[in-house]
Amino acid sequence: MSSKARIKLTGRDVQKLDELCKQIKDIAEKFGVSVKGPVPMPTKRLRIPVLKTPNGSGTGHGNATWDHWEMRIHKRLLDVGADQRTLRYIMKIEIPEDVNIQIQLIE
Repeated sequence: MSSKARIKLTGRDVQKLDELCKQIKDIAEKFGVSVKGPVPMPTKRLRIPVLKTPNGSGTGHGNATWDHWEMRIHKRLLDVGADQRTLRYIMKIEIPEDVNIQIQLIE
């Protein structure tokens, strides 16, 4: 029974996540290790309603006008064979600032 490394990537920019997934997949294929993914996970949407003016409207009538801000958190999941040489190369990949990576070894 061989062990696997489950790699979870989260970030706000889809292009950066997909580029990172492509790099990981290329490294794994270069060393002949099995790869499953990237599997796109559900996107988390953070919504924040904000009043446009501090007194409610700006006209003095008390009509509240709102801006709605949204931030999306995209997630990707990869399963890579846990070869020591492959994982060493994956750890050397330059990861963008706003991307979070989590590597978990699974039996």
